[in-house]
Amino acid sequence: MTLFDRVFGGNDAVYGLTEGAIDGAIAQYGEDKAVSFPNTAYSLPCYYAVTGTKVTTLKELNDLKIEYLSKKGPISELSSLMKEIPNEEKKEFGSLLNDLKTFVNNSFDELKEKLEEEALNKKLEEEKIDITLSGTFIPSGSPSIIEKIVEETEEFFIGMGYDVLEGPEIELDKYNFEMLNLPKDHPARDAQDTYYLEGENILLRSQTSPIQVRTMLKGEGKTPIRMICPGKTYRREDINATHEQEFTQIEGLVIDKNISLSDLKGTFDAFIKNMFGEGVEARFRPSYYPFTEPSVEMDMSCIYCNGSGCSMCKPKGWITICGGGMVHPNVLKACGYDPNEWQGFAFGMAAERISMLKYGITDMRVCHENDLRETKNFDRKEIR
Repeated sequence: MTLFDRVFGGNDAVYGLTEGAIDGAIAQYGEDKAVSFPNTAYSLPCYYAVTGTKVTTLKELNDLKIEYLSKKGPISELSSLMKEIPNEEKKEFGSLLNDLKTFVNNSFDELKEKLEEEALNKKLEEEKIDITLSGTFIPSGSPSIIEKIVEETEEFFIGMGYDVLEGPEIELDKYNFEMLNLPKDHPARDAQDTYYLEGENILLRSQTSPIQVRTMLKGEGKTPIRMICPGKTYRREDINATHEQEFTQIEGLVIDKNISLSDLKGTFDAFIKNMFGEGVEARFRPSYYPFTEPSVEMDMSCIYCNGSGCSMCKPKGWITICGGGMVHPNVLKACGYDPNEWQGFAFGMAAERISMLKYGITDMRVCHENDLRETKNFDRKEIR
């Protein structure tokens, strides 16, 4: 056996060094994965020529590995060849053998990298998403009717220099009734109208006025106030088309010097024109509330019949949407403000009431049901 024969035989045997890499490739890509050898060593094509075996898949390559590179194959005999080589050729043989090992390992690494790249590209191609295709239509919702009214109201009053404040929904009787000049025997304090949680001291707020009380107490009788306080309120009501046990109250308060009822009317007039259109008019009627004096009902001209009378305004031509008045001196005193120096006005309205008028809703319960059949077009039915 010549040195060339031995080295070429060693070429076959050294492929056994790739056994682990072949096993890994088969485990990852399967036995039927096709293989090719572009831009790699000439030794594999030579191997085909010598063995007469065509390798097209990892399985076939693995079969050759078992046939030629097993313990009884050439690779196992490679070490024993060294003792048969003359001493003067051993150095050259060892060098050639090491070069061959390096060459084969590098060639297989290239092949493995190529196969992995091809597999990845194939996977990416199979999973590719054509972004030019039409997507699945997902219908968009509409704003909550109440939330929309609250947001519009907040935007209007913020533009007038008001703060938007919040407070707890579980309140003390002190803030919900006592400091608002409501006597102990007032009907609103009856358990038939108010949700008491613990005795007669802790309750679910029946109005957002407690936020006004807390704000005035923080002012310590020295600070002007401009605020609105929207939020959920709770009252024992018979649920029907015009009443709910939970509703959204929007209340406002202004405390300053030289404040008069005309300031309240100007504010109310600007608000209804912003909410319902420039054509509406404002009207005040005398009323009574324990926390304001004088007290008024605030009406606007009917937006459906322009004041001529209809089912919405009950042939009167006017619709009541708000109540309020000048802050009662007893409330000012209780909250630390001198009524001889400070004056203020307060008002309150239900967001549900505003939404019913603005969107032509005849049943308040619709405002809370979130039925898309009812709500999807409200933002396009605004009356301007």
